[in-house]
Amino acid sequence: MYDLPPDLDRLHTLRTWHTMWVQRINEAIKKAEEEQKAEELKAQRKADATPDWVVELDRATSSPYADVHTGGCHMLGKRWQAISREQAAQLINQGVAACTHCRPDTELGLLE
Repeated sequence: MYDLPPDLDRLHTLRTWHTMWVQRINEAIKKAEEEQKAEELKAQRKADATPDWVVELDRATSSPYADVHTGGCHMLGKRWQAISREQAAQLINQGVAACTHCRPDTELGLLE
């Protein structure tokens, strides 16, 4: 047999050692799979919790609102409030700026 030792004692030792490593590898795989599932579940919960429309709140100016965004916009700041589709359209029509990245005015059908 190739490079394996010829005596039974060392063969048993090698089998025990390899069995131990296979068990450790299986445990590491199981842990990695559980972590991956947890991350996927966390991402799904975050996606489910994302509102369809939001308005960014502005404390720097006299206007209470800065921009209207779609819910998943990457340009959304830390201060925002979830709003309905009708509220989003109403705010844009009242002069609140529409985000230039996610284009909620186009999504709402306010622009042609």
